[in-house]
Amino acid sequence: MYSQIDANKRKTVVLIIVFTILVLILGWFFGQIYQTGYLGIVIALIISVLMSLSGYYKGDQIALAAAGAKEINKEENPYVYRMVENLAITAGLPTPKVYIIDDNAINAFATGRDPEHASIAITKGAIKKLENEELEGVIGHELSHIKNYDIRLMTIVIVLVGTISLIADIALHTRTRRNEKLSGIIFLIGIFFIILSPFIAQLIKLAISRKREFLADADSALLTRYPEGLARALEKIAMDDIKMERANTAIAHLYIASPFGTKKKFFAKMFSTHPPIEERIKALRNMIGS
Repeated sequence: MYSQIDANKRKTVVLIIVFTILVLILGWFFGQIYQTGYLGIVIALIISVLMSLSGYYKGDQIALAAAGAKEINKEENPYVYRMVENLAITAGLPTPKVYIIDDNAINAFATGRDPEHASIAITKGAIKKLENEELEGVIGHELSHIKNYDIRLMTIVIVLVGTISLIADIALHTRTRRNEKLSGIIFLIGIFFIILSPFIAQLIKLAISRKREFLADADSALLTRYPEGLARALEKIAMDDIKMERANTAIAHLYIASPFGTKKKFFAKMFSTHPPIEERIKALRNMIGS
């Protein structure tokens, strides 16, 4: 567990470095387009630092606002709050802030930069449709993301991927007015990289999203001592297959299951932020068998 936490801390640093390099390269091409020398790199560096700090300190609030989540206290929903509180104590974690999403789909996510600044958001559909042990499995999954520091990676990714896409989009629009000032080879390389950079950013998001789900599933089973609870919850998510009303690609990787529904065509599955739900259920049931 501690090695996983350390690994995720290192991945956070690597992610920010890769992001900064992408932004600086985009900034260099901006400088070439406008013939401003290194000014484009300086501007890009300022943007990368500001957005990285924003992702670190405010990324959780961005995610919660995008999901339409509302914070609750113990008096407003004692059943859910106490379940989160009890499982957090069992996991040796501070009790995270608890949010409710007004959506009939079964889903949940955790966000924040560390266990002391963490939040869990749960849909009304999950509270209504899941049995006690099933909801415990879902909450245990999200608490595992907090304990493993996955939330830090997932939160920063929201802002970083969006920033790269924004810079690339601006570059594609501005180059049509100034491309005559570029030499042919620089122009071609620049356009190729500008088009490719959002795809690279998306691959970064996919790489850190899939395996963490299997790990969090296993940790949830250890925390609740009942793998079947989460397995049944995932089965209900698959059968329900409801797209969330405020489904958003920017925060899709945060949820326990895709907010766009679980039934996808082959090509869509290849670029999904989540592993196939059937594989996750099988892995949990194998834990019971062993």
